[in-house]
Amino acid sequence: MKVLIVGGGGREHAIAVSMKKSKHVDKLYCVPGNAGIAQIAECEPSIGVMEFDKIVQYAKDKAVDLVFVAPDDPLVGGLVDVLEANGLRAFGPNKAAAILEGSKAFSKDLMKKYHIPTAAYETFDDPEKALAYLETADMPIVLKADGLALGKGVLICNNLEEAKAGVKEIMMDKHFGSAGNRMVIEEFMTGREVSVLSFVDGKTIQIMSSAQDHKRAKDGDQGLNTGGMGNFSPTPFYTKEVDEFCKKYIYQPTVDAMAAEGRPFKGVIFFGLMLTPKGPRVLEFNARFGDPETQVVLCRMKNDLIEVVEACIDGTLDQIKLEFEDNAAVCVVLASDGYPVSYKKGYEIKGLENFEGKEDYYCFHAGSKFDDQGRVVTNGGRVLGVTAKGATLKEARAKAYEATKWVDFENKYMRTDIGKAIDEA
Repeated sequence: MKVLIVGGGGREHAIAVSMKKSKHVDKLYCVPGNAGIAQIAECEPSIGVMEFDKIVQYAKDKAVDLVFVAPDDPLVGGLVDVLEANGLRAFGPNKAAAILEGSKAFSKDLMKKYHIPTAAYETFDDPEKALAYLETADMPIVLKADGLALGKGVLICNNLEEAKAGVKEIMMDKHFGSAGNRMVIEEFMTGREVSVLSFVDGKTIQIMSSAQDHKRAKDGDQGLNTGGMGNFSPTPFYTKEVDEFCKKYIYQPTVDAMAAEGRPFKGVIFFGLMLTPKGPRVLEFNARFGDPETQVVLCRMKNDLIEVVEACIDGTLDQIKLEFEDNAAVCVVLASDGYPVSYKKGYEIKGLENFEGKEDYYCFHAGSKFDDQGRVVTNGGRVLGVTAKGATLKEARAKAYEATKWVDFENKYMRTDIGKAIDEA
C-alpha cells in the first residue's frame, strides 16, 4: 500500500513510525511533514493541512491507497468528506462526526441528552448574559471557547474577577478567534486527569492504553496551558474499576449516542477524563489522536496499525483484538524557551544521530524543518518529543530524561517533572 499522512507534528511522526513497521505499507507520503518524518516518508512541505484541493490532487498524483487525516482542523473542516467524494479511501471522522471535538457546546449537549457523566454547564452566545450568570456562580469555574483553539481555549478562573476577565478574553477580545463566538461555562472539577484513546468503526469501540498529559508550561503544573509538555503511559490512576465504569457509562454510550444522532463516528476518539471523588467524568472529547499521547501509546501497541485502521473504515473492528506491550513509555517534550507565548525558531538541532539504532528510544519531531543549507532546525514551540520505553514507568522516565541530553539546540527548554505523579501512585 501507499499511504498519505496529513499533518506535520510529533503525533504524525509517531503515526508514520508505526505505519513504517506495517507489513502492508510499501511507501509513505506526508503533507506537510517535518524533518523527522522526512527520514521515513516523502514529504511535501508546500501543502498545508487545510488546502483540501491540493491534498486531493497530491493523493491522486501519488496514487495512494489510504489517506490518514491526523489533525483536528482538517477533520472538523471536512477533509475526509472531500477525499471520499473524490474516490479516495480516508481514515478519520467525517465532518458530521468531527463536531464531537469541533463544538464543545455540541459535545456537552450530547452528554446531557444521553446521560454521559460530565461537569454541569451552561452555554452562552451573548457575553452580557455570561457575565450575569457568573455573578451567582460558584468559584472556581471553567470557561471554554466553543470551537477549536489549538488545545488552549480553556480558562480556569479562581474568582469572579478572573472569570469576568476570561469572558472578555474569549468572547469580546476574541483571543481564540471565532472559536470564542460561543462559550461553555462549566463547574470546576477536581481529581486526576487522564487520557484514553480509542479506535471506533461507527458501532464498535476498542480502547487503547491509558496515558497522562502535562499541559502546563512549567514544573509543578505552573505557567500557561500548552499543547502538552510530556506524557506517560499507562497511568497507574486508571484502575480496573475506572476502566469498568468508563466502558459501561462513557465509551460505548458515546459511540451509540453519535450513531443515534445520525453522526456515526469512524476514527479515533480521545476521551479526556477527570477522576473525581464522585467517579470518572468526561472533560472533553477529541476526534483524533492526541499529541503527545500518540507518542507513548502507539510505540507500545503490538497490532499492525494499518490492519486496525482498515477495520475502522470497514466496520469490522469487532474482529480485532487490540494488544499492548506489558511495559511503559514516557515522552518529554523539548520546547523552544518562551513557548507558548513567543519564541525564536531556526536554531540547528544537534545530536539526532544519537537515537539511531537505539531500541526503546524515539525522538519524534514536532517542530522541525530543513534550512537552505540542509540542516535540521527548530520550527515551532514544541520541537522534539524524546520518548523511551521501560519495564516500569520509573525506568521509562529515567531513560527518557537521560535521552534528552543526547540532543541539543539553542533555547532548548523542558519540564523536569514529567511523570512525577508516578511517585505518588
